[in-house]
Amino acid sequence: MSHCKDCKKELLNDEIAIYKRLINRGAEEFMCIDCLAKYMEVEPDDIKEKIVHFKKIGCTLFG
Repeated sequence: MSHCKDCKKELLNDEIAIYKRLINRGAEEFMCIDCLAKYMEVEPDDIKEKIVHFKKIGCTLFG
């Protein structure tokens, strides 16, 4: 299981997928939603909305 590279929280598959989609598809280290939101200067809910959006459009990163 992967962990957030900033806070070390155990990551969910959606957190790994959204990091790959928004930051770097080839990444080997990832951030949790909260740390990613801080990094991108947005709210965590904004990231969660993006996850729902990408799932709806069929993005293959979200299995």
